[in-house]
Amino acid sequence: MKAIINAKTYDFNNYKEKVYILFDRLIKKIGPMSEFNTIEKELLDKVIDASGALVMPGLINGHTHIYSSLSRGMNLPFNPKSFTEILEQLWWKLDGVLVKDDCYISAIVYGLESIKCGVTTLIDHHASGGDILGTLEKLQDGICRDLGMRGIFCFETSDRFDVEKCLDENINFSKIKNNECSSLFGMHASMTLSNETLDKISKRKGKLPIHIHLAESMEDEVDSINKYKKTIVERLEEYKLLTKNSLLAHCVHINEYEAKLLKAHNVYVALNPTSNMNNAVGLPDYNLLKTHGIPCIIGNDGLGANITREFLNLTYSMKNKYSDPGNFNFSDLLELINNSYEYVSNHLGIKIGKIEEGYVSDLIIVPYNSPTCISDENIFAHIFFGVFDRFTPRDVICNGKLLMENNAPILPFEDIYEKSVLASKKIWNILK
Repeated sequence: MKAIINAKTYDFNNYKEKVYILFDRLIKKIGPMSEFNTIEKELLDKVIDASGALVMPGLINGHTHIYSSLSRGMNLPFNPKSFTEILEQLWWKLDGVLVKDDCYISAIVYGLESIKCGVTTLIDHHASGGDILGTLEKLQDGICRDLGMRGIFCFETSDRFDVEKCLDENINFSKIKNNECSSLFGMHASMTLSNETLDKISKRKGKLPIHIHLAESMEDEVDSINKYKKTIVERLEEYKLLTKNSLLAHCVHINEYEAKLLKAHNVYVALNPTSNMNNAVGLPDYNLLKTHGIPCIIGNDGLGANITREFLNLTYSMKNKYSDPGNFNFSDLLELINNSYEYVSNHLGIKIGKIEEGYVSDLIIVPYNSPTCISDENIFAHIFFGVFDRFTPRDVICNGKLLMENNAPILPFEDIYEKSVLASKKIWNILK
C-alpha cells in the first residue's frame, strides 16, 4: 500500500484540498489529512508528499501512431501539394519498411515520452509493412509489460499491405484482453480499402469494434463517392462495420446524413486538431457531432506525445472555426476528456478517470503554484490556463506503480534512445 499526502485533487469532476490517498492497484481510501495520523504507517510501502501540486487522473491519448517516434527529423524529398501526397512522400514510406524490432523500440520511446506528458493510456493505430504478424504483441510488450502503461492496439488493414496478414494480426491479437491491454480491429481509411477487403473484414472481425481514419481529408470522401457512388459512412454501413464502440478518427468531412448514421450505431469519434491543422485538411465540425449526440474523445494522431496541447488547440480552433468566442467552452472540453475515461473503462473493464475509492490508481502529480485563489467554481480555468499551458507532471503512477518520480522515469531503459537512433538510421538509409 502507498499513500499520497497533502494533496489537492481534481479529476475533471470534483476538487478537494488537504486530503490523503491510500492506494495499491486500486484507490483504497481518500480522507482529510487530519485523519492521516491514525493510519498505521508500517503498512505503507511509500509515502508521496504532494504539497504544492495537484493530483489528477492519468491522461488518455485517444488516437495515436506509436511508430511516429521514428519519423522525427527524417530527411526525405518532401513537397506535398495534397494530403495523399503527404502519405505517399512520408508516412507510407516509413511504415512500409518497419519490422518487429522497430515496433518495440518505437513503443518504448513513445511510451516514455507519453509518461513524461502524464499519459498513462494509449489507443494506438499501428502499421508496419516489413512485419505484420506479431507486431501488436511487440507494442504490448513495450507499452504494457515493460513500461507498465495501458494500451488498446490494432493493425491498420489496408490494400497497401498483405490483407490476409492484416486480418490475421487483428484477429489473433484480439484474443488478448485484460485490464491493461485490449484491441480494436484496425483499418487505414476508405481510400485504401476495396470492397473486397471490406467484405473480408466484415466476415472475420466478429463483434470487434473497428478503429479507422474516416474522412480525414476531402480526398477520402471524394474517392469513395467517385469509386463507389456513396459516402464513406455509407460504405462502412453497407458492410455492417459500424458497431457499438467503434472508434472513428477525424471525421473532418462528414455530412449531416453521415452524422445521423454514426449516432445510430453508437460509435465514438477521436478528434485530432493539431494534426488536422498541420496537414491542412480542415477542422472537424464539432457542432455537427455535438448536435447529433456523437461522443467524442481527443487524440493527437502521433504528432508528439503531449495530449494537453490537443486540449488547448481543440478549444482555440473551434472558437476560431465558428468565429464565436463562446463556442466550445469548458463544459465541452470536460465532456470530451471524461468521454475518454468512459471509453477506456468500457473497453478494459475497469473504473478509470476519477479519484475515488474503487477506481484504478492511474494518477499524476503536477506542480502548480497558483497566483490567484482556487475554488470549486474556477478550478478548471486554473487547469486550462495554468496547468495545461506548461504541463510538466512530476510523478506518474499507473496501476498503482510509479512510472516517473521527481520528473525522472524510474524504468531501466537508459540506452533506448541510442537504440532508437540506430534504428532510425537503418530505416532512413533504406528509404533514401
